[in-house]
Amino acid sequence: MIRKRQLLSAVVVVTFCGASLTTSMSLAASTRAAPSPSSRKALIRRVTHMRGSLKLGAHGAAVRLLQDDLARLRYAVPVNGYYDEATGQAVLAFCKVTGLDRVESANAGVFQMLQRGAGRFHVRYPGDGNHVEADLTKQVLVEVQRGGRVRRIYTMSSGKPSTPTVLGRFRVYLKTPGTNSEGMVDSNYFIRGYAIHGYAEVPVYAASHGCLRIPIPDAPDVFAWVQVGYPVDVYTDNGRGSRVVRDNAGP
Repeated sequence: MIRKRQLLSAVVVVTFCGASLTTSMSLAASTRAAPSPSSRKALIRRVTHMRGSLKLGAHGAAVRLLQDDLARLRYAVPVNGYYDEATGQAVLAFCKVTGLDRVESANAGVFQMLQRGAGRFHVRYPGDGNHVEADLTKQVLVEVQRGGRVRRIYTMSSGKPSTPTVLGRFRVYLKTPGTNSEGMVDSNYFIRGYAIHGYAEVPVYAASHGCLRIPIPDAPDVFAWVQVGYPVDVYTDNGRGSRVVRDNAGP
């Protein structure tokens, strides 16, 4: 059977909030002498030029493209075409995983990394079933489903050097909904006072008193998914860190 391959190209320029993004789109379609319903079309997008950055308040096709790509990689991001705080937090988590500057705006470097397929989180303990991984080096918290499949990736702030988060493998033993007297929201305790919880301040670096802080808007989703008994694997890239469980760990 004779097959022909057609390549249609277009250049699209999208402007937003003082920035512009130029993308080239190639539509590769397989055609046959007798067209078949099973014929597929593959859309290949390449960012060829970008001036400025996408940031809070931007909206439109470029934002939707960014959100689509982040969502496919399992970052916690809405897909609505609006660059809100949640989108900025997802971009920040992506930058942490890929080693880019830890910012909440998306420049050409972010789009280019996405196009290269960068940003996938590599699960360290795929045999742990449904569990949470806290990568203290990258400062991200990841929900992992059975079979080692990433469910969701969040930005995180762990314990600062003077009050570090303890390394090791633990299990969630207590869950407390709502906000407590220390400002911890929807807390999931995994050993003594160490917990995964929402908090008002989640900087790009390790800043807590031992807990794993996540943005407050993400806390209800994490709280709903994490169950008592789920493993929590806390580690660094080089294995260095504290293994001392302190009695005064906090947010």
